[in-house]
Amino acid sequence: MNDPIGDMLTRIRNAQMRGKSTTMTPASKLRARVLAVMADEGYIRGFEETKDERGHPAFEISLKYFDGTPVIRELKRVSKPGRRVYLGVDDIPQVRQGLGVSIVSTSKGVMTDASARSQNVGGEVLCTVF
Repeated sequence: MNDPIGDMLTRIRNAQMRGKSTTMTPASKLRARVLAVMADEGYIRGFEETKDERGHPAFEISLKYFDGTPVIRELKRVSKPGRRVYLGVDDIPQVRQGLGVSIVSTSKGVMTDASARSQNVGGEVLCTVF
């Protein structure tokens, strides 16, 4: 797999289109940090580490819905393996005038665009969530 974050985002998108309550993705530290930011911002209910059918570590992601529609309306990968996107603190964009969130991997950890601005650090913009 070349793009594990992109794969996780696609699994979440597909599960929400089908109306599933949970979805599974292979476990990694970066995926856990991205999922923790999404849970803190209220886009997913949460996640827990389990094992898949072959015994490999995996995350079971509990998706969140409001009145039958998914809370996540748009989930886009920004920095891809073929084209990495690194931005300074002044260049990190707001998603939908601040209604959405950019998830940024900085030297101080994975965080939202707002916390990256408040801590005055830039980094790799992993994805945007609205």
